[in-house]
Amino acid sequence: MNSPLQITFLGTGTSQGIPVIGCRCEVCSSENEKDKRLRTSILINKGDKNIVIDIGPDFRQQMLRARVEDLDAVVITHEHNDHVAGMDDVRPFNFKYWKDMPIYASERVQAQLKRRFGYAFSEKPYPGAPMIQLKTISKEKTFNVAGVSFTPIEVQHGGLPVLGFRVEDFVYLTDVKYITAEEKSKAEHAKVLVLSALHRKEHHSHLSLQQALDLIQELSPKQAFLTHLSHQMGLHNDVSHLLPKNVWIAYDGLELTI
Repeated sequence: MNSPLQITFLGTGTSQGIPVIGCRCEVCSSENEKDKRLRTSILINKGDKNIVIDIGPDFRQQMLRARVEDLDAVVITHEHNDHVAGMDDVRPFNFKYWKDMPIYASERVQAQLKRRFGYAFSEKPYPGAPMIQLKTISKEKTFNVAGVSFTPIEVQHGGLPVLGFRVEDFVYLTDVKYITAEEKSKAEHAKVLVLSALHRKEHHSHLSLQQALDLIQELSPKQAFLTHLSHQMGLHNDVSHLLPKNVWIAYDGLELTI
């Protein structure tokens, strides 16, 4: 029997997270746990395999909170700090099984990882450095991660290409401003679409709330969830009342079965 996909939202906030340091707005001051957002990341579980998409600066905290004891691979959307800064914290998984962590990323992203985490990629890394096995991906080719098939979907984050992914009937697109017709075709008619929406105003490199809702309508998923939210979006409960019946605001810890 084919195992279902289990999706856990490890983080649903933008690059600063929520609450933002030093901010006293109503969102950052909210006592509602759904308004507290770590940096954006998800965990995909299928059978006995665990795969994380993006490892930002909250990666350690996210693994502890979700009680993840085994991790088979990491997939990276792009090289911005809120999506890669936690790479050093793959070490407990290295040490538990004494093996490299496969990290799937484009050639451009790999170059950035090697620059930022050079100590992990030197010819003679110091004892205790993270052990990484880089795997090259691109928008042109579906790839396999621990027996799970990923179809890349390229979006534009301002002028930066970012990879989203389709895994069976689940589509994950973060840091989106624009997507071509060809790439849209890969994302159509999913059971679940996860799409970033920064806040309600126009932004140079992210979809606004209305732009995200327009794209959701065009892609026609059965259900959609919004992620990568800024504190400027507003309170979780208030924004939820503005959404179509098949669209929800994702929150940290939300679990889906597909």
